[in-house]
Amino acid sequence: MAVTYRLGLPALASMPAGRRPLVSPGEVRPGIVHLGLGAFHRAHQAVYTEAAVAASGGNWGIVGVAPRSRDVLDRLREQDRLYSVLTVGGPVDEARAVGILAGLGHAAGDPYGVVAAIADPGIRIVSLTVTEKAYRLDPSGRLLLDDELRAQLTGLAPPTTVPALLARAVLARRIAGAGPLTVLCCDNLQGNGPRIRGLVEQALEVAGAALPDDVAFPATMVDRIVPATSADHRRRAALALGADDAVPVVAEPFTQWVIEDRFPGGRPDWAAAGAVLTDDVTPWEMLKLRALNAVHSATAYLGALAGRELIADSLEMPGLTGVLRRFVADEVALTVRPPAGVTVIGYGETALTRFANRELGHRNLQVAMDGTQKLPHRLLGTVRDLRALGARPCWAGLFLAAWMRFARGYADSGATLPLDDPLSGRIRQVLDAAPDTPDGVVTALLTLREVFPESLAGDDVLRRELLHWYTELDRHGAEATIGALS
Repeated sequence: MAVTYRLGLPALASMPAGRRPLVSPGEVRPGIVHLGLGAFHRAHQAVYTEAAVAASGGNWGIVGVAPRSRDVLDRLREQDRLYSVLTVGGPVDEARAVGILAGLGHAAGDPYGVVAAIADPGIRIVSLTVTEKAYRLDPSGRLLLDDELRAQLTGLAPPTTVPALLARAVLARRIAGAGPLTVLCCDNLQGNGPRIRGLVEQALEVAGAALPDDVAFPATMVDRIVPATSADHRRRAALALGADDAVPVVAEPFTQWVIEDRFPGGRPDWAAAGAVLTDDVTPWEMLKLRALNAVHSATAYLGALAGRELIADSLEMPGLTGVLRRFVADEVALTVRPPAGVTVIGYGETALTRFANRELGHRNLQVAMDGTQKLPHRLLGTVRDLRALGARPCWAGLFLAAWMRFARGYADSGATLPLDDPLSGRIRQVLDAAPDTPDGVVTALLTLREVFPESLAGDDVLRRELLHWYTELDRHGAEATIGALS
């Protein structure tokens, strides 16, 4: 099909019904402010919300807020807040426009406007996908206060950070009598609801206030692989949609959302859109973090060391899928009690099938980002629980050693590996001061308390595993090390 239209309201009239939004753009009043206009939100929560409104109605339009960059924001404005989701991995590409965005905001450029939007009585939910580092929490859940954040919380500076936006908005709602609010974290933080509640309580304490009783923080578990959109994806999205979209997002067919059902101000009928509403998200969350996210990270680090570009390329390394299966069966299954009707091993197999979807173009270096933020939740919990059982963290030790090799900054070929991590400066500092030997690197990185708590850093069994696997990776490279295990 030839593409003759730019995506926007005028283009919808010429689209087949199966490609048009499920709700008429602009006809649903805002009920949600979402912080984070990235691809994951637009391919996940926004899609669920539009489907829920289409099924059951309600004023649940989303005001999407970009935290820093204006690029996506400006392009969405040019397209009447419309964008498309390209689903790949099935027999044919599928694309549909999404029209649930009822407004747009920019936290860095207009933080007071964002606070005012949240304080509007029509808004009953603030949801977030801002990645782990934006919450400014240490591994214990304490707020990382600095002069900048303290000034934002006390009103001496504009509230441009996530903790300050949430705290100042809660205060603004209380002053305005705006009614109950739900703060819904949709990032991969373990116990994300309670953690964000603690964040807001600490932020309000700095501001000299207390958390109102009518603010809830339900936990969630989100799942859909949403890789970076490439030029080829944009081309394919235009062909599948029949209109040129400047900001499409691409995603796999699989999607899942598990939500603790605590919403004092109401919520969309997300169950009608396929979400799981439950009293306890923990079993789902633990299973995903340990049997899916940990496997994803391990694949990325080992593949990057071996010079592989894509996650799908990494899984073609001889022996790797076998090692990942052994990790799930021998270590994750010992530490996770899955939800009713789900098995740990079956869930792990589904994850491997999804990761092998080459159509996603999911790059190892993308998955490898922010390791110091991700690994404590994805992998260190399994290690901690294994040690509590008296078990040896063999495969988890291998994956942590692969991250340590990755953090050193060189692939097995000697090519430079980028370290995109909020602690990159600290990592470089401790490594530069240490001998470039397995013992030197392992010892240096174990001093990072943001990653390794004292109980694990001083664990001799874990240390032996790390030294063993780091030495093997150093001598033979990732591909040969994994291949020898098959």
